[in-house]
Amino acid sequence: MTQSIYFASPLFSNMERQYNAYLVGKIREIYPNVNLYIPQEQLEINDKNSYADSKKIALYDTNALLDSQLVIAILDGATIDVGVASEIGVAYQAGIPVLALFSDSRQLGATNPEKLAALQEVAESQFPYANLYTIGLIKLNGQVLADEESLLQAVQSYL
Repeated sequence: MTQSIYFASPLFSNMERQYNAYLVGKIREIYPNVNLYIPQEQLEINDKNSYADSKKIALYDTNALLDSQLVIAILDGATIDVGVASEIGVAYQAGIPVLALFSDSRQLGATNPEKLAALQEVAESQFPYANLYTIGLIKLNGQVLADEESLLQAVQSYL
């Protein structure tokens, strides 16, 4: 049986689409026998010159997600993308594990005394924030990883 992975990531800017293509290329190279569902490749619902209503998009992507054995979620950005957060919620409810990438460089220096002291001042946090409810859903049945190499290696243990 062919394993399937659903790739949940922001997909609207050129930068996001290019990064997705780069990371998906690496996944396909390492795991050539895995079926990858990437919403940005689904032109029937994601060609923005065309039209797909909210119900069609929701059904199309949700059906693909529910047919997958693993979700890879990209959490990077100013906040977790709302579509990605929804996909994480669906995966959690369906019991599908999620491997999430959160590569924000502001995670570095977690033991730096000056950074820790700055937390006592209003609006001086040197660290990134990710919604803890969404992070909790991931950690209940998966992992949050800080770099691509760790993510790519972790995939093996879920297939």
